[in-house]
Amino acid sequence: MGDSKSSPESPKGNPDQNPNQIAPDNIEKSLDSIIREFNDSVSVGKKHKFWETQPVGQYKDLGNSSLSEGPIEVPTPLSEVKQEPYNLPSQYEWTTCDMGSEETCSEVYNLLKNNYVEDDENMFRFNYSKEFLRWALHPPGYYKSWHIGVRAKASKKLVAFITGVPARIRVRNEVVKMAEVNFLCVHKKLRSKRLAPVLIKEVTRRVHLENAWQAAYTAGVVLPTPITTCQYWHRSLNPKKLIDVGFSRLGARMTMSRTIKLYKLPDSTASPGFRKMELHDVPAVTRLLRDYLAQFAVAPDFDENDVEHWLLPTENVIDSYVVESPNSHDITDFCSFYTLPSSILGNQNYSTLKAAYSYYNVSTKTPLLQLMNDALIVAKQKDYDVFNALDVMHNESFLKELKFGPGDGQLHYYLYNYRLRDALKPSELGLVLL
Repeated sequence: MGDSKSSPESPKGNPDQNPNQIAPDNIEKSLDSIIREFNDSVSVGKKHKFWETQPVGQYKDLGNSSLSEGPIEVPTPLSEVKQEPYNLPSQYEWTTCDMGSEETCSEVYNLLKNNYVEDDENMFRFNYSKEFLRWALHPPGYYKSWHIGVRAKASKKLVAFITGVPARIRVRNEVVKMAEVNFLCVHKKLRSKRLAPVLIKEVTRRVHLENAWQAAYTAGVVLPTPITTCQYWHRSLNPKKLIDVGFSRLGARMTMSRTIKLYKLPDSTASPGFRKMELHDVPAVTRLLRDYLAQFAVAPDFDENDVEHWLLPTENVIDSYVVESPNSHDITDFCSFYTLPSSILGNQNYSTLKAAYSYYNVSTKTPLLQLMNDALIVAKQKDYDVFNALDVMHNESFLKELKFGPGDGQLHYYLYNYRLRDALKPSELGLVLL
C-alpha cells in the first residue's frame, strides 16, 4: 500500500504546440513521490521488487479470465496483525501527528512545503496549506493513528510523514471500506535512509488494525498494475504570469496580447441561479452526486456527512457552486474545485502559483460546458492562475472547447488488495484523489 504523487514535471511546453495548450505542470501528487523514493531505496534493477510481493494486480495476470474480481487476499485475523510498529533506524522514532494541534500542523506544513514534490527543473514545489491539510486528513471517521510521522530522536524534528484516511469506495456493485493513502514525504537530507518503504509498511499495518484491507492511491509512475491511466489538462487563467514564471510558453506566432485575449473570460457567470453552495444544499447535492456517480465503475460512496465535509466551501481549500432553478428552487447542477498552490522557486517577482483542481461536477439541466465555464469565471475572479482537470468522468466533453491544453504527465490509479480483471477507461472512473 503506498502513496506518491507525480512530481510536477518540466512545466514549459513546446513553443510550437497549439496556443490553446498549456504545458504540463503535473501539479497532482499522490502515489508517486513515495514510489520514486521507494524505488530509489530498494535494489536498483528490480524495479517492482516490492510491488511484486504485494496483493496488487500483477502484469503476469493480465488477460487471465480465470481470476475473479475482488479482494486478492482474505483478511488476516486481527489478533495476527503485527501489534508493534516496524523498526526504524536507531536515531529515529515514530510519532502520531495530531493535525488538530497548531504546532504539529505547522511542522507537517513546513516539512511538505520544503521537501515535497518538485518539478525536474526545481522551479515549482507543491505548497498545501495548513487548512487544506486539516480538511484532507479529517474526514468523517478519520483515525488519528493513520497520520504517521517520523522524528529524529535527538532534535525531535519531524523528518518524514505518510497518511491514510478512511473511505467507502464502490467498485462496480461492491462498496468496499478502503484507506486513501497520501502525503508521503521524506526530508531531502534523509532520502538515503530507507525510510519510505518502512513508512509504507507502517501505514499498511495501522490500516489493517482498523480492519480495513484495501486501499486506493495514485502515482505518476507505472507500477503493477494501474486500474486506469489519466491525463491532466490545464486551462490558463492568468497567461502572462504563467509565461513569466516558466509554467507555459508563448505559442508559435502568438504575442502576449493575443494570448491574453485568447484566454479572456466573461466578467460574470451565465447560468441563472448559479451561487455558492450552502449547508442547506447538502441533501440535494448528495442526491445529485450519488445519482451521477452510480454510472461509473469505481467511485466514492458518499453520504450527506461526506458531502458536507468534502464539498461545503472552505476559503482557499474547496469551492463549490450550485445552480438553483429560479422557478422551482430545485438544485439542478453543481461544480467544485479545490485549491493546491505551488511555491515558485527562485523567481524574483512571484512566490506562489495559485492552482484550482476540478473536483466533482454534476450537470442535469445546465449544459456541462456552460457549468464548467462558469467555474472558470469564478476561479478567475478569485485570482487563480490556472485551472486543472483530469480526463475522468465526463470531463473530456469540455476540455478542448474550454481551451484546456493537455499536460505531458500521466496519473495512474491503483487499488491495493483488490483486482479488476480489465483496466478502465478514464471516463469510467468517478474518483478524484487529492
